[in-house]
Amino acid sequence: MGLLTDITKEVEEIFKTKWVTRDGTTIPEPEDVKLGNDAVKIDGTVLYADLADSTQLVNNFKPWFAAEIYKAYLISACRIIRNNGGEITAFDGDRVMAVFIGGCKNTSAAQCALELHYIIQEVINPKLKVAYPNDNYTVHQAVGIDTGNLFIARTGIRGSNDLVWVGRAANYAAKMCGLRDGAFTSFITSEVFNKLNESLKMGGNPKRSIWEQFVWEKQAVTIYRSNWWWRPSD
Repeated sequence: MGLLTDITKEVEEIFKTKWVTRDGTTIPEPEDVKLGNDAVKIDGTVLYADLADSTQLVNNFKPWFAAEIYKAYLISACRIIRNNGGEITAFDGDRVMAVFIGGCKNTSAAQCALELHYIIQEVINPKLKVAYPNDNYTVHQAVGIDTGNLFIARTGIRGSNDLVWVGRAANYAAKMCGLRDGAFTSFITSEVFNKLNESLKMGGNPKRSIWEQFVWEKQAVTIYRSNWWWRPSD
């Protein structure tokens, strides 16, 4: 059979086959989910960490310089995610996706966002300036976080496939990264904010909210944003 015939047959099979779903208590690996209409459902919190202005970076700087920025950012994000109990689920160029489950998933994810902001301001940019004092480049980034039900399926073909994370949480978390405006780097939905530990809602002396309420006009929902940071443990 030809390529067109194969694709047509596979698409028809997808649309006519009933889904087999099951509730999960852990984050699945690709081999835990079949390639057919098989899915795992979990209640999870999704974090996206996204490097800003990567187009400017690759257009205006040497490839090796851009690669060092990518590596420094993604390694930092991954270390922070793992240290806070998150599971790294995907990379997409200059961004990383992670999922958190359990009773503290929202607080853990939000703490990651604040810790990554600290690393950018207090580690990556200062070290970058020392290494390349004549290069006028500053690393900027944003983190988006949402929580909710996730429908996890396996997509692709045999020998080349991965999990796809379907649900509002994954979609919103990714899109909130685009709300960065220079002043704010951490964005969470109201569902995440309402479940935060109080220690991650207030800061400073005197105590005040570290999150600012903000209307995401495109989605017509209220979210929260922050420019605070949290120093990771040594």
